[in-house]
Amino acid sequence: MARREIQVKRMLQYFVEATVELIEEEGIENVSARKIGERAGYTSSTIYNYFDELSHLIYFASMRFVKEYLQELPEYLARGNTYVEKYISSWECFCKHSFEKPQIYHALYIADLGKKTDEMVNHYFSIYSSDLIGFTDEIKPMLYDPDLTSRSKALLELAQKEQDIEATTIEEVNEMCVLIWEGMITTVLNKRRDMKPEEAAEKTMRYIRNMMSPLQEGQAR
Repeated sequence: MARREIQVKRMLQYFVEATVELIEEEGIENVSARKIGERAGYTSSTIYNYFDELSHLIYFASMRFVKEYLQELPEYLARGNTYVEKYISSWECFCKHSFEKPQIYHALYIADLGKKTDEMVNHYFSIYSSDLIGFTDEIKPMLYDPDLTSRSKALLELAQKEQDIEATTIEEVNEMCVLIWEGMITTVLNKRRDMKPEEAAEKTMRYIRNMMSPLQEGQAR
């Protein structure tokens, strides 16, 4: 790696780790360019030499908070005997962790970044390549896909090998599951309902299981 690349990578890491520390101490909603610059030992304007927008730096830092989810995901997938069951299990894992850290998951999967997120994910893993260690080839494509709709649909599409499911059904069912999660996470963040993380996760999964019941009944025939 060229000296310039090493320097840039080091600077990116300085700012990301400073942002992670601030999120841990003050919450993601209280992060600012000024605070990050002070924590990293640089002026806030220096940040924009490496990140187009503050939201991009927050996105990178948020990725540091999903390790537990990514580590548990293979275990949840292994619980399913069919791809429909694996799909449901993957949502169970996602809901468990996302409602524990709703602001982090909103930053990763809902917030407007003004840039293609696949480019940002590839950039992130080029800096933190060690985050990929230990994941199977079944999991890695999901890690690289920042779009919640397409990454969840990938598992459901594999269910077509096990039963006759129309592509439009997969598209619609998957989109409705994503919309259920987005609606609930937004409700929690806006404090429209007073729900504990486990309650929000359980309620979301109940709706998702209801959406999936016709596909599960199809497998039972």
